[in-house]
Amino acid sequence: MPFSEIELKYIENTVGKLCKRRSPAQFCNQLRTIFAVKRNDVTVYEERPVWDNPKQWSSLPVAKFKYIRKGNAWKLYWMRRDMKWHLYEMPYDTKILEALIQEVDSDPHGAFWG
Repeated sequence: MPFSEIELKYIENTVGKLCKRRSPAQFCNQLRTIFAVKRNDVTVYEERPVWDNPKQWSSLPVAKFKYIRKGNAWKLYWMRRDMKWHLYEMPYDTKILEALIQEVDSDPHGAFWG
């Protein structure tokens, strides 16, 4: 079941703020962070111009938030070198999207931003 309009507004307010913080205005032509919603997944991407064609942008997935409707919970995933999503083990149990966003933003283990 896709997100409702209220849920999409909540995602825009929470994940959108992360993307804005990670997209400095002075580097808007060199780096931007965006998110995309697909079914019950919200994926954060880092975008940069392609080195040999600055008019074209390439995207690299950074983090994925998966909403489990049955449990009313969010799960956080990170992409490893094998280019597959892996569940990110939190040091504490949380179902709150804001707490997962804070973990991505602070990135204590270098799993998201390197």
